[in-house]
Amino acid sequence: MRYAVIIEQGEHSYGAYVPDLPGCIAVGDTPEEVRILIQEAIEFHLESLREDGESIPQPNSSIEYIEAKISA
Repeated sequence: MRYAVIIEQGEHSYGAYVPDLPGCIAVGDTPEEVRILIQEAIEFHLESLREDGESIPQPNSSIEYIEAKISA
């Protein structure tokens, strides 16, 4: 399964979250580290849902970049 992941740069670190998996988050010092950690977090999150007998949410989110035009 492929889930959309949002990565944000903070003042001292990077954070990541998965819109389709509430509570699935990770924090790392670099973008590369947070990508590794969020992948592990997704796998752990899905494993926990399965163990608890809950359904696995289907990926529904998508990401697009929209260019904003600003008048001079």
